[in-house]
Amino acid sequence: MNIQAKMTTIEERYASQRFVYFDLETIPCQDPDYAQELERKVKAPGNIKKPESIEKWLSENRKSAAQDAMAKTSFDGGRGHICTIAWAKNDGEIKVSHAKSIGTEAKVLADFFNDLDEYHSETLVGHNIVGFDVGFLRKRAVSLGMFMPGPTSFPRDPKPWDKNVNDTMAMWAGAGNRISLDELCKVLGIKGKEGFDGSMVASAWAEGDHDTIKEYCRDDVWRVREIHKRFLQVGF
Repeated sequence: MNIQAKMTTIEERYASQRFVYFDLETIPCQDPDYAQELERKVKAPGNIKKPESIEKWLSENRKSAAQDAMAKTSFDGGRGHICTIAWAKNDGEIKVSHAKSIGTEAKVLADFFNDLDEYHSETLVGHNIVGFDVGFLRKRAVSLGMFMPGPTSFPRDPKPWDKNVNDTMAMWAGAGNRISLDELCKVLGIKGKEGFDGSMVASAWAEGDHDTIKEYCRDDVWRVREIHKRFLQVGF
């Protein structure tokens, strides 16, 4: 199959099916009361038995252990927040909605949800969206009281083999297996991440570096689309 034939395959798929490429960036819980609650719950390791040793360990480690637990809430849709969503339909423009404060998180979700088509079937495409993104979005929508689009455009609890999602991680590695977006880009010869990754989002957001987060999320959608095109080219 030559290059022209491959490109025709993509064009044909785009003509008959609407793919919504998307990615989101999350940050930890911003509630100081919850931070204090986590600090109160910190316990010394079970192998430390003596009261004075426990007290010493807590005095040295309580705050950092609570901070680590707080950072992990960026993976918890019940506690963490969505700061950025980027998306594009087929070969269209990549749109980005970003919250500079948690008070505008609901607008970010609304911008994305309102652009989904309730009346025509769309296929969500992303990397690890079955294992993370869709569930996080669902939980944030419920927590914020946001009305979700119909399940033909926004499935509630999709599986990797469902027809209304294309999870590029599962498409490559198989259901239950993993490969990072950056590693898959390297394998396929697609431009990868440069100097910024998801582990830096929380600190960048806290420091007000919002443009970097927006550009990073936009670039991830571009990468996902390029990966997905490789699958379309071979008739996946």
